[in-house]
Amino acid sequence: MSTPAPRPSVLFVCVHNAGRSQMAAAFLTHLAGDRVEVRSAGSAPADTVNPAVVEAMAEVGIDISAETPKILTTEAVRSSDVVITMGCGDTCPVFPGKRYLDWQLQDPAGQGVTAVRPIRDEIEHRVRGLLAELGVRT
Repeated sequence: MSTPAPRPSVLFVCVHNAGRSQMAAAFLTHLAGDRVEVRSAGSAPADTVNPAVVEAMAEVGIDISAETPKILTTEAVRSSDVVITMGCGDTCPVFPGKRYLDWQLQDPAGQGVTAVRPIRDEIEHRVRGLLAELGVRT
């Protein structure tokens, strides 16, 4: 009997944890289910998720209306295999043996749903690529 492969763990980080990181975490959860452990956090979390982001995700059938921004903790980084930053750069703690990626994406803060859609679509594209790299089927 073979041992199941360990479940990869991915942490998405942006400043407010109200837009980009929330969309990325939602897409990864939606596409991979329980085959990937997903976290998101912000270095300076907002009070609520951006309403235009909630609306844009609802348009593709993903409900993130109950999500809340979370503070970035050292433990979240330490317990993740892959850490993907989205415009917070140097505020994210760095640990040896972790894989770090920085996704340069426009910030949806203060934008309407029309401006959020292309950001959402780019995030979905990148999440699908990440899943392929991790060897996780969708």
